[in-house]
Amino acid sequence: MRFLSVFAGIGGFDLGLERAGWQCVGQVEIDPFCRRVLAKHWPNVVRFEDVREVTGELIRERCGDVDAVVGGFPCQDISFAGAGAGLDGDRSGLWRELYRLICELRPRFALMENVAALLNRGMGRVLADLARIRYDAEWSIVSACSMGAPHMRRRVFIVAYPYGVIRWAGIRDFANREDALSEIDRFASARIGYAERMANPSELYRDADGVPFGLDRSRAVGNAVAPDVAQWIGERINNALRG
Repeated sequence: MRFLSVFAGIGGFDLGLERAGWQCVGQVEIDPFCRRVLAKHWPNVVRFEDVREVTGELIRERCGDVDAVVGGFPCQDISFAGAGAGLDGDRSGLWRELYRLICELRPRFALMENVAALLNRGMGRVLADLARIRYDAEWSIVSACSMGAPHMRRRVFIVAYPYGVIRWAGIRDFANREDALSEIDRFASARIGYAERMANPSELYRDADGVPFGLDRSRAVGNAVAPDVAQWIGERINNALRG
């Protein structure tokens, strides 16, 4: 599964999907610090800076055909910590650029991620946009701690695909599990992990106590998609295709 990573950040989505056997063939990221991280770990992948200047034609020319377009588009205007401009905001409004690339490339799959507040601040528009180009969608909130991470990090993930191409239960199965929430999200283990990690904050924040770029690291990690969640979703798509 060859994929284009939009709003790639430091490559959390990319790392998780590659662990699921996918291949990253292109990355779009405007932040200079994040691009340096991407260049270190994906030296042979084609990179673009400004999503507003990237076209489907350019992607095909530089990266070849892509099976999937993935992206955690900016959340600042969607988050409850923000002013609430939603998809009309300058940052979260970049959803329009991700959507444009989906329209131009018509991939087999489009994977999107954002804060859980998207369900109240823009989900209807995202789904309407996808429906306009005849894409079905499945979605669910998946917490990082459900994969064993030492923090909660609730995020909504959307998996979209051309209408009528595939029928499957999708990631909603996760949300429909009958286990107690404490078992699904493993709050107990998350609290234990948090206590262990905070015992050595220097290790947690990658030597942010005085080493240059500490703030850049913390910001980049804070914006990243949890790789374990991305891997889990990629594997479920693999399984659906096999079935």
